[in-house]
Amino acid sequence: MARILIIKLGALGDLVQAFAPFAAIRRYHPDDRLALLTTRPFAALCSASPWFDEVLVDERPAWWHAGRVMALRRMLRGHDFVYDLQTSSRSQRYFRLAGRPPWSGIARGASHPHDNPGRDLMHTRERQADQLARAGIAVVPVPDLAWLAVQGPHLPGPYALLVPGAAPHRPAKRWPAARFAELAGLLWARGLRPVVVGAGGDAPLAQVILRACPQALDLTGQTSLLELGGVAARAALAVGNDTGPMHLAAAMGARCIVLFSAQSDPALTAPRGPDPGSVTVLRAGDLATLPVADVASRVAASPG
Repeated sequence: MARILIIKLGALGDLVQAFAPFAAIRRYHPDDRLALLTTRPFAALCSASPWFDEVLVDERPAWWHAGRVMALRRMLRGHDFVYDLQTSSRSQRYFRLAGRPPWSGIARGASHPHDNPGRDLMHTRERQADQLARAGIAVVPVPDLAWLAVQGPHLPGPYALLVPGAAPHRPAKRWPAARFAELAGLLWARGLRPVVVGAGGDAPLAQVILRACPQALDLTGQTSLLELGGVAARAALAVGNDTGPMHLAAAMGARCIVLFSAQSDPALTAPRGPDPGSVTVLRAGDLATLPVADVASRVAASPG
């Protein structure tokens, strides 16, 4: 039995985009021991999945902290093959810490390099599939997420998720909360209860929405990632910014309307769903200029 290590540190959207590669690697190594190296926020979610025998937590120590780097080195050593799905400057250094084992990634000296010169122009899903193909895994199917769909509270429906947050250091990725508030009223009038989700820090955005639409439900900071997966699986619709929960909603099969600013390129990073056409991308260079009517028209065009 071989010991296989997969490296995927985050963020949430990046982790969700790796669900299909995770499942493909598990399928390719049915009798081997698979470990995932990830960061603490994602450990519980990944431990609940059927893909890994062990989840290791990378605290991402500073390189000058010798004791913690040596602890990381011990976690990286002893594997027969490593799939580096993070492919960052940091994870490239892990190749040396791990003792240069057989390695799929972009580290110099990797046994199975992803040396496609167009890799940076590929969508994350296609780039990862191409990387795995070069390591011998030719098929990366849509993963079965039934284990995640059963999680979380069963809310009375039908309902639509609203995701008004985004990374705090990238405010330009946010559609104004007042626009989400106006949309919430339109959703309620259409028979969909708005359910606001996100991190605890998004609570002020949720309050803007609830003041305009008291019928909305605020779940910001109240769901784990596991629970959010189940809530998303049962949603009729999800509308939100280009941020992790929208990737999760798309993966769970919710019909999604994702709002992109000039801060990111949907051709490279847009959420993907299990069915063609389940994700609609709306893009505006400045999201403050995106009218509610444009988003509402896409809601009206969505089933449910």
